Amino acid sequence: MNKELIAKNLTIISLGGSLIVPDKIDVNFIKKFKKIIEKEIKRGKYFVIITGGGKISRRYVDAANQIISIDNEEKDWLGIHATRMNAHFIKTIFKKWAHPRINKNPRTKIDLWKHFSRGENIMVAAGWRPGWSTDYVAVILAQRFQAKKLVNLSNIDYVYDKDPKKFSDAQKIRKISWQKFRKIVGDKWDPGMNLPFDPIAAKLAQKNKMEVAIIGGQNLKNLQNYFQGKKFKGSVVC
Repeated sequence: MNKELIAKNLTIISLGGSLIVPDKIDVNFIKKFKKIIEKEIKRGKYFVIITGGGKISRRYVDAANQIISIDNEEKDWLGIHATRMNAHFIKTIFKKWAHPRINKNPRTKIDLWKHFSRGENIMVAAGWRPGWSTDYVAVILAQRFQAKKLVNLSNIDYVYDKDPKKFSDAQKIRKISWQKFRKIVGDKWDPGMNLPFDPIAAKLAQKNKMEVAIIGGQNLKNLQNYFQGKKFKGSVVC
């Protein structure tokens, strides 16, 4: 197995739970996503796909809070298990290509490169432990695989200079440095925050000189264009 070749052809995808389960499971989105990924695999590409929790996570937290008062750690664990359910779903969809086990610990001592042996071009991963987002898991795995490209695929199309929901004059940013991006998002992470990328993950990505493409999942043609080096709608942080 040529690790250098795999790393060169590897893309890490942080797949937002809002795309998998916006309200109910979005079968149409998953079909399109699967088609694009399989096309790239046939071109010799490899993927690590980390799944978010989506609406199912918030529903469990809201339901629990209606019965008893739960602390932040329990909220996180409910969210983590939601990401793992979504990961199992994605692994099932990509059964032909995916390693049979979901990665639940990005810092495991197991030789992760084995995931890409025997024609397994996809590794699926999920939430890790309380306090860490799936974006952070994605960056840790990118670091371990020496991957320099990470796609954050969610319901956010661009990075803006300020919150577009609050400010009508917010400007899209197509390319931005990590230094400037981190001034926008800050240095703290809270699971309830509505940010294009986890600030803690951003700090680690900057340290490892990674390129993160922030792309909206509503039009997957943009994802395909990104893979093929064509012009796409979205933001690049590097």
